Amino acid sequence: MGKFKINGKWLLALGYPQGPVVSVAMTVINMHFKHSSEEEVKQILTAVLADPVGYLEHETLSKIAVKLVPEAIPERVEHKLLEKPVPYEVYGESFIEEGARSQMNSAVYLPVAVAGALMPDAHQGYGLPIGGVLATENAVIPYGVGVDIGCRMCLSIIDLPEVSLDGQFDKYKKELEKNTVFGAGGALKIAKDDAVLERSEFNEIPLLKRLKDKAVDQLGTSGSGNHFVEWGIVELTDNNNGLNMPAGRYVALLSHSGSRGLGAQVAGEYTKLARELCPLPSQVQHLAYLDLNTEAGQEYWLAMNLAGDYASACHHLIHKRLIKAIGGNILARVENHHNFAWKEVYNGREVIVHRKGATPAGEGVLGIIPGSMTAPGYIVRGLGNAASLNSASHGAGRRMSRSKALKSITGHDLRTVLRDHNVTLIGGGLDEAPMAYKDINTVMAAQSDLVDIVGRFMPRIVRMADPGPSED
Repeated sequence: MGKFKINGKWLLALGYPQGPVVSVAMTVINMHFKHSSEEEVKQILTAVLADPVGYLEHETLSKIAVKLVPEAIPERVEHKLLEKPVPYEVYGESFIEEGARSQMNSAVYLPVAVAGALMPDAHQGYGLPIGGVLATENAVIPYGVGVDIGCRMCLSIIDLPEVSLDGQFDKYKKELEKNTVFGAGGALKIAKDDAVLERSEFNEIPLLKRLKDKAVDQLGTSGSGNHFVEWGIVELTDNNNGLNMPAGRYVALLSHSGSRGLGAQVAGEYTKLARELCPLPSQVQHLAYLDLNTEAGQEYWLAMNLAGDYASACHHLIHKRLIKAIGGNILARVENHHNFAWKEVYNGREVIVHRKGATPAGEGVLGIIPGSMTAPGYIVRGLGNAASLNSASHGAGRRMSRSKALKSITGHDLRTVLRDHNVTLIGGGLDEAPMAYKDINTVMAAQSDLVDIVGRFMPRIVRMADPGPSED
């Protein structure tokens, strides 16, 4: 449609009534008539407004017509759930909260569900529980991926001796503060040059086109809540570690963040669309899905993959700035998404595997599972356990809600545990205190059938945002 963009004000001026039909019309036109001119769109919408009953059988415009003559059609028929749930494995069952189990119990009744698994760090979220893994038949669930699409771990092992971190502690701390930006709306006003910004999806998908400027501003920044960038020491415990590095201790940089405002907007818009196209019973309405054979499903799939690549680019730019600032070079890197959906093979058939706060753990696949700001993170190698859908936990997992942590943990408590573990914290808040999380060693013990440990990361200087919401 060139520079023309349909909006609510324009539709109201055209004679459309205030109400749900406005957002539906915007979605339909932006998806199916994005290359039409303003005059062509005006003619189409005027015709539907004049005779909505005549468009009730139209392939795409029926969605608008339905909203204009609700009394002329029966209620939308909800998709029927399975009579019997698909089975799913649970790891660390004794310390998983009931809310997470309840959400997973609902998810496995979806008509597109094939198999599932619940990781030992699981806790309640939106849609799928955080720590939930679900395989589906040719369908993608926006809230099965999560709000922070492509949320990611990235670990860089650096060619500097361990003594440099203690000997130049103030420099490491200063550069960490100087070269990181956190929080909602956080942006870097510097020249941006990354291949991800040249992706064609930014021009081909209307929503991404509108988000391009925000994506440029926020590239190379981190989110709020449990997102972090931290210096620490990696100890490789296995010479056969998959990194072509000898066992030993190394300075390392570890970060956790996702696709920023770009991913959040994509998740919100396509979840709204999925709920419109895929009516489900109330207990699973947040798990509305998009058929990958539809234009909407393909658009979300492309947008999700772009958001994942954008998250990766953010990490790489953060690491590049910081490693250059302290005069080091990368020896090895381990990284992985944990809010994403992948096309994989399960029992001989292609499925869509959603890992909502879960780490890919296919045979031989390396990943990083962090603890808390004072607990170790673990470099792991996947064992390819089919029962877990080749997955493992994405961290220790919360044992307290944010509100409970704020009520029960004091500043003195946090300062004491930081001092006891020789960790310096920049930013952060009581809702992210180590005591709010499960014991990472207990979580790792519960998934010994899923991953082997080849190394561990001990945090020393941790940079986080001020307290704020985060879903994963």
